[in-house]
Amino acid sequence: ARAIFDTNFFGILRMTRAVLPHMRRQGGGRIINIGSVLGFLPMPYGALYAATKHAIEGYSESLDHELRTRGIRVSVVEPAYTRTPFDANFLEPDARLDEYREARAAVTERIKAVMATADRPGVVAEVVLKAASAAQPKLRYTAGGLASRLQLLRRFAPASLVDAGIRRDLRLDAATAGGAA
Repeated sequence: ARAIFDTNFFGILRMTRAVLPHMRRQGGGRIINIGSVLGFLPMPYGALYAATKHAIEGYSESLDHELRTRGIRVSVVEPAYTRTPFDANFLEPDARLDEYREARAAVTERIKAVMATADRPGVVAEVVLKAASAAQPKLRYTAGGLASRLQLLRRFAPASLVDAGIRRDLRLDAATAGGAA
């Protein structure tokens, strides 16, 4: 848990603290943090990762309110699945519990299949560039079509529908019914 928070959240905190004095002196700047759709739509077996992305969401929004009067804007880019090597450690639990082994393995296989057709990293880079150069920067930018659809789904769909969609997409009920994997 400490390692993932140190990388995903505390790394952002350290970088922000390093650049803020310079931005204050120059009278402005942009801070662009990389979040994830899992910051607003967490998934099972990725609780620690989702928690770090929730932290980035809250930190970025709070910081944007605090710094805006100084000419400093904070944005968070929220990609969905992106073809990067991170997925190998994404579902690693803090402590392995055998009772979740089959369901976790099924979700891992589903994510591997989705990652094969995920957005290329350039999609995220293009959104970062857009956020950095926007005349009127927004707090949040989704990166890619799936991220945009998930953001709309989370915002407008009933929670029960979102929950059912996650379970269906990840085949959770099939993975846990009768111990099938």
